[in-house]
Amino acid sequence: MASILSLFDLVLPFFGMIALGYFCGKRVKLPAAGLAWMQFFLIYVSLPMLFFRLIADKPLSDLTNWPYVIATTLATYVVFALSFTVGLYFTRGNLPQSVMQGVAGAYSNIGYMGPPLVLAALGPAASAPVVLIFVFDNLLLFSLIPFLMALAGVEKKSMLETARGVAWKVVTHPFNIATVLGVLAAVTKLQLPSALDKMTIWLSGAAAPCALFLLGVTVAIRPMQKMPPEVPALMFIKLIVHPLLILLLLSIMGDFPPAWVFAGMVMAALPPALNIFVISTQYGVGVERASASILVGTIASMVTLTLFLWLIREGYMPHDLFPSR
Repeated sequence: MASILSLFDLVLPFFGMIALGYFCGKRVKLPAAGLAWMQFFLIYVSLPMLFFRLIADKPLSDLTNWPYVIATTLATYVVFALSFTVGLYFTRGNLPQSVMQGVAGAYSNIGYMGPPLVLAALGPAASAPVVLIFVFDNLLLFSLIPFLMALAGVEKKSMLETARGVAWKVVTHPFNIATVLGVLAAVTKLQLPSALDKMTIWLSGAAAPCALFLLGVTVAIRPMQKMPPEVPALMFIKLIVHPLLILLLLSIMGDFPPAWVFAGMVMAALPPALNIFVISTQYGVGVERASASILVGTIASMVTLTLFLWLIREGYMPHDLFPSR
């Protein structure tokens, strides 16, 4: 009983912040444009500080674990392909809609929920795999999406222009800039001045509560009108297949520490990212489906994510399916 209560103590603050944002979004009638500064603060200030601090004190060997990168990124690609195929079936071959459904089934909330939840559950040993998954999952998905949208005719650009645009977005994304700066700080053993160090602590600490509250508000002000028929299948892929595939591929690829394996599983078991809604709005494709996926995935993950965490914490989840190799 004590272990179950401690697990609820771990996960309830995260879902509680989402619920609080949802409640406020329903009760307080403020213009949606007011969310813009909060989104800016998260994307350009708070979350980059969080990732800088996660990386800056890590040994370089932890940040160049290529077998781990290959296994986790391949898992995300496979579930994207599965979700994309489900989308093609339910939309009768609508390519742009299917791309958005591929994103809904593969893009975890790895920026907002991932770092604080995984570190709270598994400790600081999980910080390096959290960073690797975040960086390379984003590289994969933000390369796939514009290319597929260009193929579908949504992006009115040539392939060369699209490639340039993708490369520029990758190089200039604040998360990736923070990652590079964090690596440089790790290599040079950089020690920030006391005042600047305190600011980065404050800013990184603000990331999780602000992001979760924003997620709740966003879902509240854009309610689901009806349940798209493909959403249950997409959420099964996202919340069940993805973490189990991570376990399988990491077991095949090598002998990884338990914290690294379980960090990959928990990151994969997270609900769909709020960025799915942002991307669908940007392209004007599948906005209602994106809202439904986020809402249903967030609610369902209260059960599935808690179950995975319970299995991990109680020792029922192996970190290697083939330990006798």
